[in-house]
Amino acid sequence: MKIGDKVRVLSMPDGLPKDNKQLMTLFRGCVGKTFPIAKFDGDLVELHVGEVFGKSAEHHQIWLEPSHVQLVEA
Repeated sequence: MKIGDKVRVLSMPDGLPKDNKQLMTLFRGCVGKTFPIAKFDGDLVELHVGEVFGKSAEHHQIWLEPSHVQLVEA
């Protein structure tokens, strides 16, 4: 995978704080959706996901391990 490739979010990461409803909503809203890879932060894939919530793509970002995404388009 490289920057610009499109990936589908398969699942939410383990360890998200269940009492943080805003964070849970953010990740839950991204599952099943496709986003281009914006950057890499070490082993994590950075996705800009604001469009899911009616904002600009850069308004919200999530970082996921590659096991939580599936390459859709290189």
